[in-house]
Amino acid sequence: MDDFLSACHAAVQASAGLPSGCPFHVVLGNEACDLDSMASSLAYAYFLSKTCGIEEALVVPLLNIQREELPLRSDNVFLLRQIGLSPDLLLFRDQLDLVALRRSDRLRLTLVDHNVLPSSDASLEGAVVEVIDHHMLEREPSPSCPATVETVGSCATLVTERLLQKAPHILDQQLAQLLYATILADCVNMAPAAGKVTAKDSLFATALEARFPSLPPRAALFQALHNAKFDVSGLNTEQMLMKDMKMLKGSLSMAISVLYLPIEVFLQRVELEEKLSGFCRKLALDVLVLMSISFTEAKQPIRELALFSHSATCREQVSHFLERAGDPALDLHAISCPHDHMAAFHQGNASASRKKILPLLKDFVRVRRGQDKDDEDGERRVPPTPANSLVEGCPLDAGPPPISAHALHDKFGQIDAR
Repeated sequence: MDDFLSACHAAVQASAGLPSGCPFHVVLGNEACDLDSMASSLAYAYFLSKTCGIEEALVVPLLNIQREELPLRSDNVFLLRQIGLSPDLLLFRDQLDLVALRRSDRLRLTLVDHNVLPSSDASLEGAVVEVIDHHMLEREPSPSCPATVETVGSCATLVTERLLQKAPHILDQQLAQLLYATILADCVNMAPAAGKVTAKDSLFATALEARFPSLPPRAALFQALHNAKFDVSGLNTEQMLMKDMKMLKGSLSMAISVLYLPIEVFLQRVELEEKLSGFCRKLALDVLVLMSISFTEAKQPIRELALFSHSATCREQVSHFLERAGDPALDLHAISCPHDHMAAFHQGNASASRKKILPLLKDFVRVRRGQDKDDEDGERRVPPTPANSLVEGCPLDAGPPPISAHALHDKFGQIDAR
């Protein structure tokens, strides 16, 4: 793996600023660049480099963050050090211009740990040639882009499956530990009570243990990763928000940040509201969703949720939408919050992680966009009530009633019957 990453690094540096040259096959994780995205990108790129033979494109794993953001992924840094892989060998989004490569027709993209590109990367869509993911499928099926999408606990499970089926000989202790640790972390040490692990996750974690008996014990490895991930000592408020954040863009701009401490502790930070305001201005956010996770002494997860927005309307709309959600139901209960532009909740459903709540928020953005469009269309389509109207309000003020083919068929059936 070290030699492979060194070669990738050298090739990217040599191509910098050149308008033409060798095409790149980039294996790209999601924007959160969590442990799963990093491990899946590194392992699958290495697999492709060993199994695709001599091809025109150079296979490169790319971490979907700026290089300066890596220290915020404390568990990523911990695991890299544990397996003896230098962070200096990694390549980051600010080191390779994907847009320029796409413009010069020198880019192929494999997506791991996500199956659709964000709107900011829409220009890269035509370069996507393969997808491996464990989230809900949002990509339209295409014969030119095979997609392996299964709702397992970890994308690293699917990558491990591919490696063991197609090229088991390339697995060594370092690569096995990278994948094994990621599966354990994503599946909460394979504990069924956490609601993350599936039969396939267990199968391939066990397969790695069987092939590499010297892998660290499950409990010790998981605890070490857990401690590293939740170590936020020394991080300021902005770094905490950036540590594990996803963005949603639509009729409004929203960020969802995971906080690794009790929400009550976070709410007591000095000048918090001022810092949240500055953060939202910097990223042009309408709403900031804070998802807090902490643990009891018995290692049971405690989840809490807070919303920040200067718009009371946006804040209340998102709150009501999440309170009424049914798949999954979050079981939200309001808790005291000392800040005017925030609402905070205890989340009774502790198994509903961001992975499960993110589709709800995407639905909210889509529904709100549709409502905004309907409102705009309605304003153009529906004439105002005449000034001399004899009625107080017109039945068409809200627009013409919806009429469907099914409703017309039923109505004509009733007329024929009479």
